[in-house]
Amino acid sequence: MASIQACKDTAEAVELNELLGFFLKPLAKLNICVQLPSLKTPGKSISNWEVMEKLKKMVKPEEFIVLKVSKTTLEFIRFEGEVENKSTLKVVLGRLDGSTIKLSGFADVLKVRAAEAKLTFPARHDWDSFFRDAKNMNEMKPGERPDTIHFQGLPCKWFAENNSDSGKPSDKIIRQVFEAFGEIRCIDIPMLDPYRQDIDKSVGKISTFSFGQDLTFEAYVQYREYMGFVKAMDALRGMKLMFTNENKFYAAVIKVEFDKTKHLSDRQIRKRRLEREKLITLEKEREERVQKERKEEEKRKEEERQKLKKEEEIKDHKLKEKLLKKKERRLLKEQKRKEKLLEKKEKEKAKEYALQQRRELVLQRKEQAVHLLKNLFERIKLLKQREEVKRKMEEIERERICQLELENRRRLEEVKHRLEEEKQQQERLKKREHLLRNKLIKNLKKHEEKKTEEMREKLRKEIAGKRVLKSVLVAAPTSSKSLSSEDLSSSMTGTNFDSFHHNFRSSFNCNRGFYRGAKSYHGLGPFKRSSCYGLRWTLPYPQPFPHMKQQLQNKGTLKSYYKSHCNR
Repeated sequence: MASIQACKDTAEAVELNELLGFFLKPLAKLNICVQLPSLKTPGKSISNWEVMEKLKKMVKPEEFIVLKVSKTTLEFIRFEGEVENKSTLKVVLGRLDGSTIKLSGFADVLKVRAAEAKLTFPARHDWDSFFRDAKNMNEMKPGERPDTIHFQGLPCKWFAENNSDSGKPSDKIIRQVFEAFGEIRCIDIPMLDPYRQDIDKSVGKISTFSFGQDLTFEAYVQYREYMGFVKAMDALRGMKLMFTNENKFYAAVIKVEFDKTKHLSDRQIRKRRLEREKLITLEKEREERVQKERKEEEKRKEEERQKLKKEEEIKDHKLKEKLLKKKERRLLKEQKRKEKLLEKKEKEKAKEYALQQRRELVLQRKEQAVHLLKNLFERIKLLKQREEVKRKMEEIERERICQLELENRRRLEEVKHRLEEEKQQQERLKKREHLLRNKLIKNLKKHEEKKTEEMREKLRKEIAGKRVLKSVLVAAPTSSKSLSSEDLSSSMTGTNFDSFHHNFRSSFNCNRGFYRGAKSYHGLGPFKRSSCYGLRWTLPYPQPFPHMKQQLQNKGTLKSYYKSHCNR
């Protein structure tokens, strides 16, 4: 069946027969290949419809006339598409080729490749090589050379005559349309031959069935000249047929092939004519035989009808007698039935009276039973109400006891909580008091240590500065062989004085009891009261400087040095 489409753009249309409204329009087909991602999740699939919708959105504002799936595999989906004209085809290819599609539910994108479709149409080389290599062809005879075109998928309505009610195509219109390429020698439309199916069966040709085969037809057009055939093939290459009717344009893709079966050769035409004549003769014989059989059947039926009529008359007579007897029997039965009905009515009256008596007794008993049940239910209701009141009182008492227990528990918890808070408060106060006491003690200790340090420093300065120097200066003139004042002053200055001060201080610090003694004896330092000498030196003797010790030993004054210090 030809896919007839409404045509909107007729800019590229080529005139074929303007009077009849036939034109040729170039085919603008393209192939689209969409690369599919690897499906890792089982049960997941890609919808062809969704991919087609994405492709349609990508080419907007342009539109596809036709878009269908031609091949589907796990790696790719191939589509065949068609657009209005060639200029639109270039735009659509530019938008699709190299682009990508993102589908919902898939992380990977789908790559799209698009290219113009190659049209399957025979070229001159094809028919030249076919007829050259064919052994049973004679190029001198028509039908056995390249002069016949086989058309398939031609719409019937386009080639039907205006006053025709059958809607079948007309060979005259086909001749007028395709004579634009050259003079036509012969045309054959198999649809118009009622014996063609029987002829094909007798020849051994297999007839195929397709939906909508009554809407389209095939035709064989044979040109008288080779150039007419070539012009027609060149003009129809890559074209589709366009038809206009009432200012509306329609297009249909038709299949065009050169004839390879010698369909319009003289031999095949003669063969089909002989087969047709044979079939006509057979049909006439069959009609005569059918007519003869019909007459015999009518005669036989008439005889049977007469026979049946006689039999029916006999049956009617017997039936009348039978009906009379039946009527008599019915009257007797009717009389007996009336008598039985009277007896039955009397019995039914008696039975009905007994039933009425029983019904009244049953009603009386029912009323008594209902009265008893009513009293019983009232007593049960009173008992239930008492039980319910008792149960509610018990529940109220239980709830009151529970509330009292909860209230006592809450009070106990509050007292406990208050005691815990008081205990925590006391602990916090004790802790704070302890911290304050420690802080005061620490401050007092720091204050005492500061005072002690100040007194130490004061005592050290007094002892190290004034008294030591004074003792040294007093001890020097007591010995005749002592050092001169210049030697002593030189030894007390500079680094010698520092070393002397260091030795004196180290001897002071060797005994920690000195500070306690200094504090207890009212600032007397490292001296104690003695019965005979007054104050006594409590620490080891201060050692003289090393160079002074050597000088004193040389002069014999070391003993007097110690003695002078002890006396002080």
